[in-house]
Amino acid sequence: MDNIVQKLAAKINMSFDEFIGEMRKRGCSEPTAIKIWNGTYEEFDGFKDNDLFLSNLRKAADVLRVTTGMLLPR
Repeated sequence: MDNIVQKLAAKINMSFDEFIGEMRKRGCSEPTAIKIWNGTYEEFDGFKDNDLFLSNLRKAADVLRVTTGMLLPR
């Protein structure tokens, strides 16, 4: 089953390579972008407003043209 990021990317016809490239343009490392694509962050629940990981989720939200809250598991 696809994770949240992959489902949102599919809605806008964005491939893995496009997502990683757009994340890299925004200053995100490739390994971190891959973790976000794979949904690794969905198992983490200790976000703080100034966390680097949360800032990368904001970048992913921008790439996918959604709000950051849409990336968080419910």
